[in-house]
Amino acid sequence: MIEPHAPVPPGSPPPWSAPGGPGGPARLPVRPGTGRFLVLAGVFVCAACGLVYELELVALASYLMGDSVTQASVVLSVMVFAMGIGSLAAKRLRGLAAAGFGAVEATLALVGGCSAMALYAVFAWTGDWGGMWASGPRCLLVAFSLATGLLIGAEVPLLMELIQRVRRQDPGGAVADLFAADYVGALVGGLAFPFLLLPFLGQLTGALITGAVNAVVGGALVLGLFRRDLTRRARWLLLLANTLVLVILASAALLVGDFERAARQAVYGGDVRVALQTGVQEVVLTGGTHGRPLDLFLDGRLRVSGLDEPRYHEALVHPAMTGPHARVLILGGGDGLAAREVLRHPGVDRVDVVELDEEVTRLGRTDPALSALNQQAFGDPRVRVTAQDAFGWLRGAPPAAYDVVVSDLPDPGITASTKLYSQEFYGLARRVLAPGGRLVVHAGPVASSPRVYWTVDATLRAAGFRTAPYGTGGRHAGFAVSPDRTPADRSRAPRDWGFVLAARTEPRPCLDPDGPRPYVLTDASLAAGERAACGTRIAGLPASTLVHPRY
Repeated sequence: MIEPHAPVPPGSPPPWSAPGGPGGPARLPVRPGTGRFLVLAGVFVCAACGLVYELELVALASYLMGDSVTQASVVLSVMVFAMGIGSLAAKRLRGLAAAGFGAVEATLALVGGCSAMALYAVFAWTGDWGGMWASGPRCLLVAFSLATGLLIGAEVPLLMELIQRVRRQDPGGAVADLFAADYVGALVGGLAFPFLLLPFLGQLTGALITGAVNAVVGGALVLGLFRRDLTRRARWLLLLANTLVLVILASAALLVGDFERAARQAVYGGDVRVALQTGVQEVVLTGGTHGRPLDLFLDGRLRVSGLDEPRYHEALVHPAMTGPHARVLILGGGDGLAAREVLRHPGVDRVDVVELDEEVTRLGRTDPALSALNQQAFGDPRVRVTAQDAFGWLRGAPPAAYDVVVSDLPDPGITASTKLYSQEFYGLARRVLAPGGRLVVHAGPVASSPRVYWTVDATLRAAGFRTAPYGTGGRHAGFAVSPDRTPADRSRAPRDWGFVLAARTEPRPCLDPDGPRPYVLTDASLAAGERAACGTRIAGLPASTLVHPRY
């Protein structure tokens, strides 16, 4: 037996390889042309799986940590960096190309397939949301990005060695063939994730099935095509490793339903009544029965709390309704609660609600607790609902069509909402306002995010409005005030809401003396909210635009 570091006699194969070892032509069970096609087909499938893992991690970064360009940039940059390191490290395995590629694919299938479930488990059961990247879920996300990138990067030099052993060709041609299959596979994986895996299987099951496909294809390529390049022991080890990976992924897929229910209860509590993944977001309703307050979560963020929603919706709607208000437009507000407050005012002839997620408005109509909370607002014949993006809808809306526009939209810090807080968006809103009309905007918390709040004010002014800032406090932490998902410890969440009233002439936040009396809001509390907001003013902030978002 040759020692690991002993010199190898000329012409003798290394001790770790089967006859016909590295460097020479592979002894294939098929013709070289067929073998080359099978290698490129394997590259195609593995590339598709690799891109699905990348997109899965980006989606989880957005979902668990707030929909942020920063999160996606960190994940992708870490992965690309790791791919370079993995490619360099794999140079040492070129002599073991078949066995090395099989091991890399089995490991990648396990890591990529289980990444979504592992990350969601840590998020659900630790609730550790410390500094920017200091908490458990964030560190684990970076670790998965690093590991996945290392393994994906290791594939390229090993595949280059394998394809050259099938049929020797010039390096430029081999690189072109390899990367053509890789890029086309990436295209298929990139399209399959949003249009097939995510809507039909969800994040967890989609990742597990992708891992299983990765393991099957990688294992079949090595054990089927290059089995004669492996020792008997290496073949059995690879077969055992891939079987173990498939058993783990299959077991996780069978348990994914119970896991999701347990994780959801850990995040939202034990009284989850409705949980669905729409084409836009995750929608969860808790409580609303047996005396428990109703909570509505959108993508994990507490958007409506039955304990405190009157404070928010009265402050949002009533100051804007002082003046002409026959025609009202509500942007967002699919829960029907802003429409409820609008309909309390006499003289309202028409209310148009433009909500992107039609499932939210369906719940506002049909869910017993939510429809009771909004007082069946969507059943009023004056209310018309349109399921459309607010920005696109405003571009086609008739000019001077509304006396009041209510912007009941999520926090501007959420990336998907940034365009709805841009100068261009407010320019469109100004166009649909009648002379003397008013626009009110939910602008995020004042006390904890004054820069964001005053950027909204500066953006409205840049769009040609005069503005009046005001805010109101809230008892229940976490409601509609943060771009991040609701922390497990809600005591750390902001406890106020900020609004900006805008018009062509100088507006003044006040209550209509001839209108209905709010249950919580008073002229005194409104004046106090105006003073408190003005006390946080940050002057000289630039406006946020589509091409240069400032939030």
